[in-house]
Amino acid sequence: MPDEDGHPSPEEMSLPAVLNALSDPLRYAVVRELLGEPVGTERTCASFDLPVSKSTTTHHFRILREAGLVRQVDRGNSRAATLRRADLDLRFPGLLDLIAADGLTQVRRRPAGS
Repeated sequence: MPDEDGHPSPEEMSLPAVLNALSDPLRYAVVRELLGEPVGTERTCASFDLPVSKSTTTHHFRILREAGLVRQVDRGNSRAATLRRADLDLRFPGLLDLIAADGLTQVRRRPAGS
């Protein structure tokens, strides 16, 4: 059963839920950005500058949280998210490595000067 904030335990994380969360390009981009940060980095949802409304941003982070990809904590009038690296590596070994490698591939595909 998820905790009081809606975070599933590693055993409760399901591959279909994780893949569904990652199937959205904005949510995938959030996870890729968090992978580029030092371990344990907390970022507010607004810091990702997603091109959607505040309510849609909240929706995207709820999906990420409920799938187990991020842990969110209240920080006053905002929420901060951190990538659940250890839990994801334990439950789905290699998944984050694939996402990180894909992120590097995406960067390499950009034309020079972009």
